Amino acid sequence: MTGPTPPEAAGLRAPDQAGARPATTPPPDARPAVRHPDAPAPGTPLGSHYEHCFGCGPQQPQGLHLVARAGEGVEVNAEFTVKPAHQGGPGLAHGGVLVSAMDEALGSLNWILHTASVTGRLETDFIRPVPVDTVLHIHARVTGIHGRKIYCTAEGRIGAPDGPVAIRAQALFVQVSLEHFTANGRPQDIKAAMENPDVLKRARAFEVNP
Repeated sequence: MTGPTPPEAAGLRAPDQAGARPATTPPPDARPAVRHPDAPAPGTPLGSHYEHCFGCGPQQPQGLHLVARAGEGVEVNAEFTVKPAHQGGPGLAHGGVLVSAMDEALGSLNWILHTASVTGRLETDFIRPVPVDTVLHIHARVTGIHGRKIYCTAEGRIGAPDGPVAIRAQALFVQVSLEHFTANGRPQDIKAAMENPDVLKRARAFEVNP
């Protein structure tokens, strides 16, 4: 699951007066990421963590409908097809939509770690424009873990997994418990989700105790 969260709520130090912010690269004492024994096999479609998710949900008509598959190691491969509704400039993907696609792909690493986490910080570099009707191929991987913090990186390529790089991202995700979502979401949406046995089962399986 993805979605921005205030630094204090995620257990991160808020920016100080000098503008210091949480790093998106792992510290020297971070431990290597380990693929969870129950992670889907490489090549397995990961599906949607929530049917109304803007990034991966099938019930969002104007959503990204990003499709992710488990990769080797602690990695994910995803595809996002840029539709006319995702335009910024004429015939080009909106930059914010591309960031959302990268965020969704990075969040899909939760399936490989078998944990729940939210976006703490995300940095992106735009390399080249992405035209409408293009398939953006995204490769995401975890670079280190330090306590509740998950450090990860991704790159999106145009047209093919080995196509030209269009966007790169580095991110810091923070592991959270189920209460992060039940305490902060809109009540009617939380109620509907918790009444869905598949959603509840998945959430409980991925729950952590920070």
